[in-house]
Amino acid sequence: MDEKAIETWIAGEVDADDRQTLTDMLAAAKSGDEAAATELADAFSGELTFGTAGLRGRLGAGPNRMNRSVVVRAAAGLCAYLAETVGPDFEIVVGYDARYGSAQFAKDTCAVATAMGGRALLLPRALPTPVTAYALKYMGSDAAVMVTASHNPPKDNGYKVYLGGRAVSGSGQGAQIVPPADKEIYAKIQAAPAANQIPLAEDGWRVLGEDIVESYIAQAVSLAAPGPKDLKIVLTSMHGVGGEPAMAALHQAGFTQVEVVPEQHEPDPDFPTVSFPNPEEPGALDLALALAAKTDADLVLANDPDADRCSAAIKDVDNPGQWRQLTGDEIGSLLGWQAAEFYAENAAQAKEDDLHPFAPAAVGTLACSIVSSRLLSQIAKSHDMNFAATLTGFKWISRAENLVFGYEEAIGFCVDPSHVRDKDGISACLRLASLAQVLKREGRTLQDLLDDLAREHGLYATAPLSIRVEDLSLIAKGMKNLRENGPKTLAGSKVVEYFDLVNGYQGLPGTDGLLFRTEDNDRVIARPSGTEPKLKCYLEVVMPVKADDDLSQVRKAGAARLDQIKQDMRSALGI
Repeated sequence: MDEKAIETWIAGEVDADDRQTLTDMLAAAKSGDEAAATELADAFSGELTFGTAGLRGRLGAGPNRMNRSVVVRAAAGLCAYLAETVGPDFEIVVGYDARYGSAQFAKDTCAVATAMGGRALLLPRALPTPVTAYALKYMGSDAAVMVTASHNPPKDNGYKVYLGGRAVSGSGQGAQIVPPADKEIYAKIQAAPAANQIPLAEDGWRVLGEDIVESYIAQAVSLAAPGPKDLKIVLTSMHGVGGEPAMAALHQAGFTQVEVVPEQHEPDPDFPTVSFPNPEEPGALDLALALAAKTDADLVLANDPDADRCSAAIKDVDNPGQWRQLTGDEIGSLLGWQAAEFYAENAAQAKEDDLHPFAPAAVGTLACSIVSSRLLSQIAKSHDMNFAATLTGFKWISRAENLVFGYEEAIGFCVDPSHVRDKDGISACLRLASLAQVLKREGRTLQDLLDDLAREHGLYATAPLSIRVEDLSLIAKGMKNLRENGPKTLAGSKVVEYFDLVNGYQGLPGTDGLLFRTEDNDRVIARPSGTEPKLKCYLEVVMPVKADDDLSQVRKAGAARLDQIKQDMRSALGI
């Protein structure tokens, strides 16, 4: 335990409660309290690293925690970067969710920016992340900060940074930061003084009105298909901030038959009904599915706590009376097909109106992360559109040139990149509900459309293998095992391609990941999670489909093949 480092941090604390907590903990540790010593050692084992995901970590006192001192120094570093990049008159939008500490961290950011001579625009209340991303573009500001830990556990919080305005150009306008900006901002944070030496203005920032929320909702509503609506929807906001805005958008779009999950509708930073507030986690949608069965709904829609992601469930045609959650890749394929159809319609209309024909450089792009399904590339090809595979994360997906639609398998979807250059769970809900409504008018379902895509392109079935660890060294061990003795076959098919993504892949920058592809065109990508203590494997099988095939049987065969690949990968990982 480095007592001098702890005492130095305590002397620089900006928050009186955190200062007292650390003082008491240090005294207890000195007196032999092992629990206090262990907590201090962890809180001072390093510092939260500012990177392309900004900051994210456990709430608490000390440099390795999310707290006011860490946030004040991060804000000072960001504002110093902006002052140097765009000038002392920089403007920053600040949003926050309903987690513990979020409102205070947002206020501190505004206080730092104002004291440093910039203009700070604070969103009026706890709101979804996509509202902040929207406000950045709408206001033409130079940067935005969103205080959120998204779908992390209750004891976490985070600090996400976007650049826009004069700070970045091209397709990066309004997107999350990428290198070298992240490293340059981090250097400014490192150079910042102790938190209590950074000036904090008591006022002077502007609190935006409800009109910015209304503008965002109106834009989301504009994405909905016209016509009468009789779709029956169950909606859950997972104890987050998306419930009221999502309901408002759905109602204004004409979806009036919407039942909310009452236990999960109001913001609650304790997330009491779920183990993890993530729609992808087993059990997270149990209440929504029970309500859907009770009300005979057509569609279940779910947002994560900051509403930048969207999940969905439909009636399971292979198991009558049951519901099944769509994978992120299935939703991405549905929304990608819808976006491609819209794009084709607009292109045809432009030619009819004798407008400028689409030059090759202006052809629209469908994009997804490299770990997402390859089906989107086939959808793009069939619609004469460009396709881009990117590194994992919306900081990369949203930067695709001429982006029309982008997604990642972790239920993130960018359906309106000209207004929200990030994943947007509420707009995605509007688009998916609209697609389900159009199909319902035709006597069809989302499953019918998925089947159409399977008959046209083959069945692309995906599944995750996520290994959550307490000991982070196990992640490095698993990756080392794969690099030194990776699988030679997967589900009985020979591995014919192996790539270490750290060296780059098909023009992409290097990243810590491994790709395996078999003779049967099955694919696995393994990588450490960027935001959680997990090692993640992304599995995909491609099942040929003949005209007279029973798709129910093809789906079962695909699921069995995925299960076998999971077993093979677990063995190869050795953790």
